[in-house]
Amino acid sequence: MRNEAGAGRSLRLRLLLGSLVWMVLAIAVAGWGLRALFVEHITRQLQAQLVSELDHLSGIVDWSPGGGVVLASAAIDPRFSRPLSGLYWQIDRLGDAPHLAIFRSRSLWDQALPTPAGMQVSQGDQVLSLSDRQGHRLLGVMRTLRLPDAGAPPLRLVVAGEESLLAEPLERFSRMLALSLGVLTLGLALGVVVQLQLALRPLRWLRSRLAEVHEGQAAQLTGSFPQELQPLVTEFNRVLQQNTEMVQRARTQAGNLAHALRTPLTILANAADREEGGLAQLVREQTAIASRQVDYHLSRARAVAAAATRSGGLRTPVLPPVRALLQTMQRLHAGRGLAFELSSGAQEAEFRGEMQDLYELLGNLLDNAGKWAVSKVVVDVVREASTGQEGPGELCIHVDDDGPGIPEDDRARMFVRGVQLDECRPGVGLGLDIVRTLAETYGGRVSVQASGMGGARFSLRLPMAVPAVTIKG
Repeated sequence: MRNEAGAGRSLRLRLLLGSLVWMVLAIAVAGWGLRALFVEHITRQLQAQLVSELDHLSGIVDWSPGGGVVLASAAIDPRFSRPLSGLYWQIDRLGDAPHLAIFRSRSLWDQALPTPAGMQVSQGDQVLSLSDRQGHRLLGVMRTLRLPDAGAPPLRLVVAGEESLLAEPLERFSRMLALSLGVLTLGLALGVVVQLQLALRPLRWLRSRLAEVHEGQAAQLTGSFPQELQPLVTEFNRVLQQNTEMVQRARTQAGNLAHALRTPLTILANAADREEGGLAQLVREQTAIASRQVDYHLSRARAVAAAATRSGGLRTPVLPPVRALLQTMQRLHAGRGLAFELSSGAQEAEFRGEMQDLYELLGNLLDNAGKWAVSKVVVDVVREASTGQEGPGELCIHVDDDGPGIPEDDRARMFVRGVQLDECRPGVGLGLDIVRTLAETYGGRVSVQASGMGGARFSLRLPMAVPAVTIKG
């Protein structure tokens, strides 16, 4: 059942099987028709030969003055002289004193042709189907001959040949026909296979272009396609364009909403900081909660937008954003004397996603590492091969610090929204949750282990874009 289902899903196999079945049926019918035509041809040929022999026999029959039928000494086919050769002739006397086989060929030996019952005179030549004593099928031609001599009785002349005479040429023709049709079948089958390869090649081109879009090498389907596929390509590109525009509008609206909410929240928070009392404390708490909610839902909106576009031909080089963020963090933590460095072995790689999301992911990880580091934060970028059969693999970004490290029991809890392992350090507990959510949206993940520098190592794994290649259509 599994094989049948697989064959039903394969367009190539269905077309191939359908073409081969109809081709074999057509060739079989053509072979049967050609054989039937050849049988008719050689039968007519044997019949013409018998008529020719009958004409010759008619020419050597004569009436003697003494009142008897005689045969001239003219030679005829030598097979008539060879016993049971398969070719026979016979002369019967009709009229008032009928007599069967007054003359017969030596090939009949001691037999007589089984002519039709009765000794009536017939008009014209007649084709007969006879059987001899051994059961051999015979094809015969019968003619009534009236000699011009006075007193000459009518004679019946019969020439017959065994149908086995047709067997040898028929067998030879059948072998040649089978060989020819077999070669023709193989040639046509090869032609069908080649034709299917050529006909389905545009679908392989389309699949390659779709793979380019999926792997981030292109934003839309490009190339020249047959007119049967071009409407599909056009509609697909239109859908991709509409999807990109919708995602961009969603991002813009989410950013505008966040900015519109942050401004009044900042004003309220600053006003509450200048006041004392229960109301001011309540305002400070609620504005902090509202700010966290704005940041959280903004990150969720970005994550949803990323999910919608991660197969839309995006590719972002990793090292330029890393270097830019390291410089920013260096200035941000200049008062503590922290060093933010890029590992000397960092590899060039491209992230299959948007640059803004990469900045969001790395910025939160570096900011978190800067809060815990004592003197140094090191970033490394590694390309890891895919463990499966498809896909370019993953890129892994390691962020190491030389801080106190993170207890193993707290490593899973620290990614929970709103959780801070040290309440004395600045932050609202959303940064690592944003990293986890956004990474998982792209099909990646983030984890934490002990670092060789003595602190913590955050490992961010993200989908890697394949190197750009050109596929000729």
